[in-house]
Amino acid sequence: MVAIQVDTLTKRYGEHVAVDGISFQVEQGEAFGILGPNGAGKTTTLEMIEGLRKPDSGQVHVLGRPVWPDPRSVQSLIGVQLQSTTLFDRLTSRELLELFARFYNRSDGAERAQLVLEQVGLVGKADAYADDMSGGQQQRLAIALALVHDPDVVFLDEPTTGLDPQARRNLWDVIRAIHADGGKTVVLTTHYLEEAETLCDRVAIMDESRVIALDTPAGLIASLGAEVRISYTEGGEERVAYAHDAQTAVLETLEAARQRGVQIEGLSVRGPSLEDVFLNLTGREFRE
Repeated sequence: MVAIQVDTLTKRYGEHVAVDGISFQVEQGEAFGILGPNGAGKTTTLEMIEGLRKPDSGQVHVLGRPVWPDPRSVQSLIGVQLQSTTLFDRLTSRELLELFARFYNRSDGAERAQLVLEQVGLVGKADAYADDMSGGQQQRLAIALALVHDPDVVFLDEPTTGLDPQARRNLWDVIRAIHADGGKTVVLTTHYLEEAETLCDRVAIMDESRVIALDTPAGLIASLGAEVRISYTEGGEERVAYAHDAQTAVLETLEAARQRGVQIEGLSVRGPSLEDVFLNLTGREFRE
């Protein structure tokens, strides 16, 4: 079953086109990523799907229901973690969760609060205020608030932005658990290549307001038709090449440089990644 159907979605701000006629679908139970550099249109896309920002044209259906013109019936079925969350500063984590459960007319707020605290690893912070938590813990709390009413679809908008590497990987474990253990559909935006490759079943790559590629991470990488990526500096200019056989490609590169009488520096060989997919599609490097 299709959890989310997006058809020719468009959003403009004056002359600026923030989202330019994009279409895709997300299957139920899928971890779906929207990957792109800052300003690509990821957050605007998510906000239109969530019913927070009205599109100029196009249609969105979530769990078979149209989001627009009246998003309220869909919003009761989804959980949303926004890029920035402002919370009541004199309520503890547990109190916030119980309050949010009541917003959704849940009669089991205390039980749900305890369950999601366990799910995101914040039992030890149940009686703490958000301001007394670290950045990673605050993000976990924001995700817990998105889960407290047991939604069918969960949206995470750049959930690890601003976190240190260790906190980011800890949060990855939480996101994996939400998807794997609960079987929920998870849609996340990110500008971290490794995050998309690690967490997502499929990835839509956005750039300049459009979806320029969509497939599994492995499928996107396989589209390059290469087993290795070779990079080096020649005459002060950085060069990148792709090949099937590393040894043959390196030897040919060195021999070609010798014949031209130029020196190669910083030669490295690795497997291709989503960064290389972006470079191949746009002609420029991905800037996180």
